This record gives sequence, structure tokens and C-alpha cells, in this order.
Amino acid sequence: MAGLIVGPLLRWVSETDATVWVETDAPCTVEVHGHTARTFHVEGHHYAIVPIRALEPGRRYEYSVRLDGELRWPIADTGFPPSVIRTLDRAHTLRICYGSCRVSVPHVSPFSLDRLVDRHGRGLDALAAFARRLIDAPREVWPYVLLLLGDQVYADDVPEATLRFMESRRDTGQPPAESVADFQEYARLYRDSWNEPLTRWLLSTVSTSMIFDDHDVIDDWNISEAWVADMRATDWWDDRIVGAFMSYWIYQHLGNLSPADLDTDPLYARVRAEPDAGPVLRRFAFMADRESAGHRWTYRRDLGGTRLIVLDSRAARVLGDGRREMLDEAEWDWLEENLRGDMDHLVVASSLPILLAPGMHHAEAWNERVTAGAWGRAFAAIGERLRQGLDMEHWAAFGDSLERLLRLLAEVGSGRYGRPPASIVMVSGDVHHGYLARVAFRRSSGVRSAVYQSVTSPFRNPLGRDERLFQRFAASRFMEMVGRVFAAGAGAPPPIVRWHRLEGLAFDNQISTLEMRDRTAVLRSERAVEGDGPEGGALETLWERRLSPAPRSADAMPSDTEGVPAKEADPLPEGVDSRRSSESEPQPADTERSGGRNGA
Repeated sequence: MAGLIVGPLLRWVSETDATVWVETDAPCTVEVHGHTARTFHVEGHHYAIVPIRALEPGRRYEYSVRLDGELRWPIADTGFPPSVIRTLDRAHTLRICYGSCRVSVPHVSPFSLDRLVDRHGRGLDALAAFARRLIDAPREVWPYVLLLLGDQVYADDVPEATLRFMESRRDTGQPPAESVADFQEYARLYRDSWNEPLTRWLLSTVSTSMIFDDHDVIDDWNISEAWVADMRATDWWDDRIVGAFMSYWIYQHLGNLSPADLDTDPLYARVRAEPDAGPVLRRFAFMADRESAGHRWTYRRDLGGTRLIVLDSRAARVLGDGRREMLDEAEWDWLEENLRGDMDHLVVASSLPILLAPGMHHAEAWNERVTAGAWGRAFAAIGERLRQGLDMEHWAAFGDSLERLLRLLAEVGSGRYGRPPASIVMVSGDVHHGYLARVAFRRSSGVRSAVYQSVTSPFRNPLGRDERLFQRFAASRFMEMVGRVFAAGAGAPPPIVRWHRLEGLAFDNQISTLEMRDRTAVLRSERAVEGDGPEGGALETLWERRLSPAPRSADAMPSDTEGVPAKEADPLPEGVDSRRSSESEPQPADTERSGGRNGA
């Protein structure tokens, strides 16, 4: 009889449809809520994603998983509530929780200690603390979507069980050493990372959307053309990258697709038709590494009046032939098309921050120009070493792409693509610290949306002492001034927007929640602190801010790019007379801002 190895994972959920993903230990028919799918086979592993249709909006459906008719989920005597499918309801508040960067280590000392206390420490798990809180919370306040912004697994910092598996099949003293080497090791990594009981329950009952970042594959993945050449020159890279793309397609990407998308996906059809789809996926994965065109990982979810766009800022890069772009042309075309239309709020997710602290932004813009030869060949070589050594690979290090993205967002915020959303929120992870920044476009752009960059990282993998000091320095006013001078000296154009940090830097393990209803949006960021649960963690508010209607306080943004005070530059909330004060504007359930320490 077939058994359940990984899952179930509740993935796509809309008002009427859902999907549930599983891995089993044998071929079988998987049944979820009266809907069935046959497993497909990949090199000894068996998977299924079950489309569930004809649901009613705003309903909660408890579900079970049966394999060939035998009940395999829920597991008896776990103490967790039943797993549910909760369909969208436009009349209810939409909550999107998000974050990134989570290593899978035990919830005991020394791993539960802060990294400042013990080098093995990874702190208290913010995602586990969040899951523990949901157990006792009313279902009405649960998030509709848990957005995982990269580093869902760490291929270069694997769980102990994965390492033992790797040691049983090869010499880990040889490259790639104690990092994942191929598809079989990736499959074991996902199994060991997602099967901790509380995590498993959470993923079974909250819809998840995912996108990879570098550690899902390898540190600094696709940072530069030189880096790619170095990797491809090794004798182990092809197995590693093929295994990475195969496993990402199976474990993460399939669940980002709606049932309708699955019905029309040609690769999914071929995989299901093969007795062993390993060769099909291997060819696909190899080409996904060699060229980005035709292998789109970016996707869109419409969540009532909110549109979620998730960008691929890793595999879609163009590196070569004198070009350096974050997205290829097919990706840009897709993005422009999917930014059109009316929406109340736009959430743009990128694993990498679109806007860093200004000082670090200028440093990366300088580095891109210098590495391209602006200061000569000798400095170009130095620039490449700095780029790889300091991880200078964010949107600021792809200057043309950053400007192109911001101009597209200006089109949305000015109403040229449809009714301007009340808020445009860029959400990101990667950098292992959190902050919230307000963004101002030139008044001539006509942007009426309130625009923000929110960064939430890590769930569980904090920076060490020296790294925190470096990030504080990078965010300093001094670094901003010096970076601006160096960037200008290398010929980097100034950014077309200005931004001002409202909250952070926070170095705690953390998670954020966006709450949106009609044209109002509120952001809350929380950190993991000592608690009573078995995992030892609870959540404490770092900050809470109303994002829209846009606050009129001059503290929200000192000036726009033309130096206009924020009280004149900030867009007026719709329906609010310009003569009314900020105190008379409509408020969310709580206050414009509340919360505890911000970790700065």
C-alpha cells in the first residue's frame, strides 16, 4: 500500500478552485475532497497534484488524503486542527503573510540560540511561531496566502538527516562537498525540510505561493557572467543545476499554477504521460539553465481586488554578449501585459529587494559600472571580486532593469494601465534583515498610488555580529553620501525615484503580514521571541503601518525627487478633501502606526 512521504501541501486557492500536492512512496491514485489524480513518476519518486474544482467562495472545506482509497492524512493523534481549504471571499479582508530564508534545524539548543550567542544558533523560528499561533486563532483571521520568497530549502546548509543520506552515497570530501549534488539529494532535502510536524501541518492548511532564490540552488546563483563560466567549468555543476531545476519544478513550481494552467501546460502533460519522466525533466532542466527564454517561472495571482505578481529574479537573468539584465525580453513582455487592468492593490514580489538602503544601492550601481570597465580593466577585475565577495547582485546591480521596472510601476500608479491601485507594495527577502521604505516618484510621472518596499528576512537564519555591523554601516547616511559620489564618478545614472526608510533595520527572525480590504492596506511585521510552545517561539510586533490611504504626515517621506515636501508630494486618499488634516482621514482598525521595538 502506498504511503505519504511529503505533504499534503495546499497550493493554489481561488474563489472556486484549489490544488493539493503530495509525494508518495509508490504509484497510486490520490484522492482529496472527492477529486482524484494519478501519481507521475520521476526516477524512483512519485508525485501528484490534485485539482479541486467547483468550490464555493468564502467557504472552509476540511479535507483528507486517501491513497488508493486508504486514509493517509490526517495523521492520528498529532493534536493539530484539521487541514482545510479556505476559498477566497472578496467581502473579507485579504491577508498575505510573507518572508524568506529558513534553514531546517532542530528547535533545541544550540540551534534555537541567537547566532550572537552561539555560532550554531539560528534563533527561534518565526514561521513555526506563526504556525503555532494559527492553531488557536479564529479561522477568519488566517491568511489566504503564505508567500515564500526564496531559500525555502538550503542546498548548501542541509539538515543533518540529509547530510547522512549524502554521506551514504558519495564522498562529501570531494566537490560539491556537503552541498546537494543531484536530484536524489534535492528530493531528500525537501523531504527533511518540510516534514517537521508543525511545518507540515501549516503547509497543509494555508495556501502557499513560492519562488526560488540562490540557496534553493547555490549561493550567489547567476550573480555574473564570470560566475556562470566558473561554475560550468566544474565537473559537478551540470548534475547540481539539473537536479535543482527538476526538483524546483516538482516541489515548488507546479503548485504556483492554477488548475486551468495545469490543464494546458505541455511539460506537465508530457511528464504525466511518461512511465518515468526523469529524461524529460532532465532535458528541460538543462535548457532552463542554458537559456532563460521559454522557461518562465514568474506568475500572477488575482486575489479579489489585489493582484500578486511574483518575479523570477534569478533564472530569468541575461548574462552575456555585453548584456546584463534581471529579466529577459519575454519576461518583460509578460510583466507589462500582466500589470494592466484595474486593481485595488498591487503586490510585486521579488526574492531580491528592488530597493536597498540608499548607500548599498549606490555601491552596487558603482560596482556594475566599474565591473563593466568604466574605470579600466584592472578595476573591472577588482569589481568582479567585490561583486562576488559582497553579494552585489540585487536590482541596483542591474541598473537598466531596475529603471525599466520602476517605469512600469509608474505606468500602473499613474493610471495609464487601468485604475491606479491605492497601494503598490514591493515585497522581498534575501538580505537577512527587515525594513519598510516609502518610495516617491517625480511629480511629473503622475503616480497617485502609495508605493513601498517591504523586506522581510529571515524566517530562521539570522546574520552574525560582523554582518549586522556591515549592514548598519551600509544603511548609514555617510555610506549614502559616499556611495552617491562613487556611483556618479563611475557614470551610473541617479535613480529615478527617492525612498526613505520608515522602519528597520530589524535583524530578528521575522514574518510580515499585508492586510487589504477595499482601498485600505496595513502592514505588520513581527519577530520571533521566547514563547511557551514546543518550538519555544512566539511573535512580537516590530512595527505596524497603514500604507493606504497614504498617510499625509511629512514624516512618511521627506521629499519627492524634485525636493517637494511630502505633505505636498504624497498622493491624496481617494475621496479625501485636500483641506482635511491627516487626523480626519479614515483609519484602519487600529492606528496608523503601533508596535514595539524595531530591532534597529
